Amino acid sequence: MSKQQTESQLESILDLNANNVWTVSDNEIVELWEKEMKDESFPPYEEKLLNIIRLAFEVVHFDSGDERETAKYTNGDWATFPRTNLNKGTVAIRKRNISRLTDLSYENIRHVTAATLLELISRNFGGGWDSIPLAMKDIIESGFEISTTTLPATRLHMAGGTLERKVADGFEVLEVPKGTWIEAIFAKKKAPATKLRLLLESEYDEDGNRVQPDEDEELEDRDDDRDEDEDDEDVQPTDDDTFYSTYAPEADVKVDDDEDTGGLSVLE
Repeated sequence: MSKQQTESQLESILDLNANNVWTVSDNEIVELWEKEMKDESFPPYEEKLLNIIRLAFEVVHFDSGDERETAKYTNGDWATFPRTNLNKGTVAIRKRNISRLTDLSYENIRHVTAATLLELISRNFGGGWDSIPLAMKDIIESGFEISTTTLPATRLHMAGGTLERKVADGFEVLEVPKGTWIEAIFAKKKAPATKLRLLLESEYDEDGNRVQPDEDEELEDRDDDRDEDEDDEDVQPTDDDTFYSTYAPEADVKVDDDEDTGGLSVLE
């Protein structure tokens, strides 16, 4: 097994994901896998974990009963571990090398140094930044601050010039000759983005599920609403419809004696 340093230790192989798989060594994966596979609930997770491992490692299955196959994957270049189902063979893994620009991805770009990135760019046929496909530029710029300038060599290297200021600011530089001029590509790793959390009322629980209202609280709210309605009954209505629906006209309406009623009152 190859000896690789890891940036962080995982507590369980189940914590493995597309981002941290690049920080884990083959030795650590073997150790965590063999520890977790003793749990009866582990088998359903195997295929998902192997797919994650494939992002950063070469993964092959071989028959441990075949001497030739066993010798091929136990020569020190590979790390091996068993499957819970022995019929599926033994797994051998080896960390993928990032040797070309096309090996970069949104997951591994943050685990590459600026010096390594510029070395990869220098291997891209010497075309400079403009020769890199747009999709690849997007990946690079998701993890690095990139800037370029093309100047005559003497001007680029003058004291207090762009190159000197950029290097002082922590940028690595790649110089790509273009005749008597030089294209300078500056790269500096971006600081990890801070995740912002929006704190809302307890409408959702910690797992993101909508919290169902408590029935007792809901009943109390209804009782409160009912009490408020009863209190409102003491207040005289002001809208026209309510006014006329409660208005009781007088039964006797007197008319003038000089009307054709014979001086009698009219009952409506």
